[in-house]
Amino acid sequence: MGNANGEQRVTVDGQEIPEISTNTVVIGSGSAGYCAADRLHQLGQTDVTIVTDRVRAGTSRNAGSDKQTYYKLTLAGLDADSVGSMAQTLFGGGAMDGDTALIEAALSPQAFMHLVDLGVPFPRNRFGEFVGYKTDHDPRQRATSAGPYTSKSMVEGLEAHVRANGTRVLDDIRLIDIVVSHTDTGSEAVGVLGLRRGIRDEDAAHGVSRFILIRAKSVVLACGGPAGMYARSVFPQGQWGASGAAYRAGAWGHNLTEWQFGLSSIHPRWNVSGSYMQVIPTFMSTAADGSGPREFLTEAIPDYGHQLSLIFLKGYQWPFDIRKVDGGSSLIDLLVHREIRLRGRRVFVDFRHNPFDGRDLDATALNEETRNYLARAGALSGSPIERLRHMNEPAYRLYLEKNPSIDLERKPLEVDLCVQHNNGGLAVDAWWQSTTLLGLFPVGEAAGAHGVYRPGGAALNSTQVGATRAAQWITAHRTGNPVGLASFTAAAAPLVREATALVEATTNRCRTGTPDNTAETLDHLQTQMSDAASEVRSRASIAHALSDVQSWLSCYDQDLAATSSSRRSIERVFLIRDILITQDVYLSAMLNYLDHGGRSRGSVLYTDPEGDLPHFNTIATGIATEIPGLPEDFRYTLDGGALDDEIQEVGWKRTNPLVDHADPGDIQGAWRQRRPLPGTADDFFENIWRDYRETGGIL
Repeated sequence: MGNANGEQRVTVDGQEIPEISTNTVVIGSGSAGYCAADRLHQLGQTDVTIVTDRVRAGTSRNAGSDKQTYYKLTLAGLDADSVGSMAQTLFGGGAMDGDTALIEAALSPQAFMHLVDLGVPFPRNRFGEFVGYKTDHDPRQRATSAGPYTSKSMVEGLEAHVRANGTRVLDDIRLIDIVVSHTDTGSEAVGVLGLRRGIRDEDAAHGVSRFILIRAKSVVLACGGPAGMYARSVFPQGQWGASGAAYRAGAWGHNLTEWQFGLSSIHPRWNVSGSYMQVIPTFMSTAADGSGPREFLTEAIPDYGHQLSLIFLKGYQWPFDIRKVDGGSSLIDLLVHREIRLRGRRVFVDFRHNPFDGRDLDATALNEETRNYLARAGALSGSPIERLRHMNEPAYRLYLEKNPSIDLERKPLEVDLCVQHNNGGLAVDAWWQSTTLLGLFPVGEAAGAHGVYRPGGAALNSTQVGATRAAQWITAHRTGNPVGLASFTAAAAPLVREATALVEATTNRCRTGTPDNTAETLDHLQTQMSDAASEVRSRASIAHALSDVQSWLSCYDQDLAATSSSRRSIERVFLIRDILITQDVYLSAMLNYLDHGGRSRGSVLYTDPEGDLPHFNTIATGIATEIPGLPEDFRYTLDGGALDDEIQEVGWKRTNPLVDHADPGDIQGAWRQRRPLPGTADDFFENIWRDYRETGGIL
């Protein structure tokens, strides 16, 4: 029986479950998800349903930096730029497919101007030019910003447009499974199974299902990267991702080893990049109880000018970069790692005093880049907080707005080296459709669209480009109704049974006296991942974590205990399952990377007992000097681009149709040559015009 909202009921083993039919279901309410829904409506597909666990949560709405960057083609000035040049920059980051790089460059003006038209306040001069600046891994000045909340402005503008379109938005639903139809021609996503977070224990006791089924022709996965895997994270609280559901369904991962890590405040979670570092604050550490403060950088980098210049460079060389640990700015990240992980101390940045015990800033000792920048900004004197308020008052006020007790003029800011972004993700083709699961379109951070390195702000551009491409393909090739109800119910029934059994088993344990252990299990898995597989990894640490994860995978349904009256506890059961599957895939990918000859690259140091320890070079002499007390775990060997032309892709064997039989948790790994940059210089207008008239450019 249906109702006015298109909802009906299906029965699985006597359990009545609400079911909704739609052409396209979009999972996630961030800038990628809203963009996909907006583009679908714009292109004529109005039968769209957005599903989200919390409409106000997520990275797009709750993350940023001092000046959050959006990367796009140059739209100002006389400096030469082109789609091909931007594509080459993206492609040059290593392990990125050339067609993806070209598409992200070609669609960047369209995606950017769409946001402008929706009211995102990107600054322009009096002639209408969108003037840019240079960001990390950017040879030009393609970057722009709408301030610390650029992505928040994006999602708010897109959301307003989507709601004005009348698109249905279902809140308080967590994705737990993708429903798949298997045929002789392959596997296809035909809908999703969701957990209704608002269902209470008493509701369930009266026969109200905790679950909902959504039948769809296409599934757009826009719920971010697997942020819930790590404990030390700058992802917003409540940002989890749902990659495990995609791996369970048969999607493959792409470049999963490639994460970004960076210095971030921990209360609140926020990137301390840009101006926060360019004003050269003091780095200090204390014992766990706050006693014994000391400037720990001086122990390793005693050269005054070199230390201050490196702190400045952390501003736009913010992500940890293994190429910059030997005398470069990322040495600071390793020293923070040593102070916190190995010495058990807490680290703070103090804006009240200059480094070297409050010594007056000596501009003559700084390197030329640092000195010139601060001179142009009129900030070659005073304290760090005075420089910050002079250069970027909103960056100072940002912490006050988040918490009035966090006043950088009065107290230092506690920081850590945190996971910030996954450059890898689910493998997609040139239209952001999963390469192994027809009908699934991962967009935004869920998609593995980036290489080893990427310019700052390229991720925001990718959310909009990927969502646009997916919408174009769906409206051209995936119109019409979803699979029939009977076929859908048959495909969904095993997933419903498994989810129901998991809830019953875990809640029954609590009813018979076993304490709820979902919170401690989740904390254990996240902490272990941060300890074993963050910015410093070794084969031993990865293998140990993988063994523990696979042990949990074999018994989590027997060992977890959840409180039936706690909606949060029930949700954690499914979060743990999703995180376990995702960690299994990611940790296996890391070992596979090492087995393939992989070495330190990107934002990761892989321990190599035969490698070198980092050094520092004095500005005056340029002589490499050993740093006292560095642990052997910091020995590394650079990859040197050896695997830049290869891409690693992995899948969970349990759902991999290429494997005849495998136990749950086994991983299938494959390496392939990356696709080159397409040659378009010889495109003849009349031919392209004819093709476009016939196909709309969507082949």
